[in-house]
Amino acid sequence: QVQLVESGGGLVQAGGSLRLSCAASGNIVRLDDMGWYRQAPGKQRALVATIPRVGVANYVDSVKGRFSIFRDNARNTVSLQMNSLKPEDTAMYYCNARGVYSGTYFREFNSWGQGTQVTVSS
Repeated sequence: QVQLVESGGGLVQAGGSLRLSCAASGNIVRLDDMGWYRQAPGKQRALVATIPRVGVANYVDSVKGRFSIFRDNARNTVSLQMNSLKPEDTAMYYCNARGVYSGTYFREFNSWGQGTQVTVSS
């Protein structure tokens, strides 16, 4: 299968910045969409940003202009630069990746990281 390992969360004051990173490993044949989701206490996991292998990134309206998603196809990594953070950005952030891996056969995968906590104080 494919494993995702996240890093970069933490505690920051409102207006500050954080950068999250995620590295995918395993018998990856192809990585398609990669992205970040977040889940605040008592709420469902929700999209933050996604980026295709080639093409334009997609952002939820609440982070447009503040967050930027990047990927490095050679290193199978995706990053989320978060600027002008607000208390409402506080959540557990999860990396997601979809694509094809090589096992006994080529199979599609949809993998999640373990999550990294982002806390923004007011």
